Amino acid sequence: MRTDPPGRRDFLKTMVAVGAAGLPLAAARRASAAAISYDPAARFEITATDVEFRRNAAGRLLMARVYRPAGAGPFPTVLDLHGGAWNAKDRHAEEPMDRALAESGVLVVAIDLTLAPEAPYPACVQDANYGVRWLKWKAPSWNGDPSKIGVYGSSSGGHVAELLALRPRDPRYNAIPLPEAAGVDASVAYAAMRSPISNPFARFQNAEKLKRDAMVKNHVVFFKPWDAIHESNPQEILERHEPVTLVPLLIMQGALDDNVLPAVQEKFVATYRAAGGDCQYQLFEDSEHEWVAKPGPQTDRARQMVKAFIARQLKT
Repeated sequence: MRTDPPGRRDFLKTMVAVGAAGLPLAAARRASAAAISYDPAARFEITATDVEFRRNAAGRLLMARVYRPAGAGPFPTVLDLHGGAWNAKDRHAEEPMDRALAESGVLVVAIDLTLAPEAPYPACVQDANYGVRWLKWKAPSWNGDPSKIGVYGSSSGGHVAELLALRPRDPRYNAIPLPEAAGVDASVAYAAMRSPISNPFARFQNAEKLKRDAMVKNHVVFFKPWDAIHESNPQEILERHEPVTLVPLLIMQGALDDNVLPAVQEKFVATYRAAGGDCQYQLFEDSEHEWVAKPGPQTDRARQMVKAFIARQLKT
């Protein structure tokens, strides 16, 4: 298994592609200095702007929301992948977290993902893979640092983030071309997640047990053919000892979550660590599946934890 995060070779490939796209190569090279300039306690004014991302096979124009700190940067850059059980929500789903990160001096870009009724797995993973490459290409134009792209994923967005991190060069996920930056790959430096679906089959079984018909249907609509629920299962991928890339992970889990069970999450964390990966795991007491959607001390704590995690990754 590969345990190394993207290194200098990937960074130089990105810089070459950025230069080929007509963006200032010297400015892109200065991005490496961002690792020592990020202060999680800093406060920046930000702007939030919607831009076109891509049009999916169903004909829907997917949009990206760019949360851009004021200043010259270059700023650390994070791609946000929304949840919604693969069937719902959009780039606005994690706006409070995205704003909080941006206000600390992080360029955050939240993208719409293809929803399961439009196209099943792996369509949304292809969006995310394309999104990483697209953001590496676009980040310098927003004063972002393309050298260490991170991912923030929530719930089913966390499932997508884990697949993206484990399989950055999978040809199925790399299916959408980006001619403007053909030499850029979809490797990420780290992934921070809230309630990720690290074992979708276990989540499906739990939904059946609790007679949550809508959640059961969400799985059936997304995983077509049905065996895809095993092929794309991060827990099972590790148990099968597939060749994967292991980047540092942060997993935040609600102790009262009956959607993604803490015991299932803890098993994934243990398996990831046993495979040689670095995984920070934090259980949030008195918190359910989507606790970060509500103001409160646990939400504040989650935001600070993500900022601190990003800061640590930028120093490595």
